[in-house]
Amino acid sequence: MKAAVMFQKDEMPQCADFPVPIVHDDDELLISVKAAAIKHLDKSRASGKHYSTKNDPSQAKVIGGDGVGLLKDGTRVYAIGVSGMIAEKAVIEKSRMVPLPAGIDDATAAALPNAVIGSAMGIRFRADMKQGETVLINGATGFTGKIAAQIAKHYGAQKIIVTGRNEESLQSLLTLGANETVSVKQDDDTFVSQIKNIHNNTPIDVIIDYLWGHTAELILSALKCKGSFTHKTRFVSIGAVTGDIIQLSAENLRSVDLQLSGSGLGSWTKDQVQRLFGEILPEMFQLAANKKLRVDTINVNLKDIERLWDVDVPDGKRLVVVI
Repeated sequence: MKAAVMFQKDEMPQCADFPVPIVHDDDELLISVKAAAIKHLDKSRASGKHYSTKNDPSQAKVIGGDGVGLLKDGTRVYAIGVSGMIAEKAVIEKSRMVPLPAGIDDATAAALPNAVIGSAMGIRFRADMKQGETVLINGATGFTGKIAAQIAKHYGAQKIIVTGRNEESLQSLLTLGANETVSVKQDDDTFVSQIKNIHNNTPIDVIIDYLWGHTAELILSALKCKGSFTHKTRFVSIGAVTGDIIQLSAENLRSVDLQLSGSGLGSWTKDQVQRLFGEILPEMFQLAANKKLRVDTINVNLKDIERLWDVDVPDGKRLVVVI
């Protein structure tokens, strides 16, 4: 079969012949892959830089963690791969498979799940967002942030504030449910002042953060209070695009009712992961099929994987390999 193969870490993947993967137990199935998205996680794992691959042996492997394909009986599904998913054939887990509704195309179905995982899980389970609450999304102009704004609206957020660097992308979020934008290109004092004014007028209940780094420090400092009986804010870290380490003043923890947590594989319970595959993903696939959730993709062919691996993808879009 043809597959996107990484022969050496830190090199470009190549479209090459590779053995068809083998099913090893009853929880696995072989599928014919139709589309697989290329995400930051895939690139990090393929290069060996992700923490989950630190001790992996250096050998040729097919890349891609999830995708869309056909079962033997023709059923179209999204699934997590046991083997690499950017290939003509892949082995998947039955327990981490979701049948797809009519009306959603392969590329959209392949692109959406990672963003849902990176937004809905944090909004629902880590932040426990309630209807009518105010949500700030830090770093909303990326693909996942764009989906997060729409999901927060779907879950009943009354007000959604979005931050980002790309002004055009920020403005486009106003058509997807966001109510107010904050540019991270402002000087620090102006940025903090704008967040403070927003928080004073409509207290921020939930912060979904994809940037961490300096902007997280600024947002946390904007929440500081000199009085008593402060509004509770749940800050959920999901990404660290602008840096993995921050300086956090102890005053932040003492002067405001602040809940600081993260959303990722290690933070979810088994029940929550089951609900992801049994409830959340099916609902989001149906929303996309009904054109109530906007997903923007750039579709490329498997044969062009090496040339397009490091292509610059515009804000808010996802690169998808169509097979």
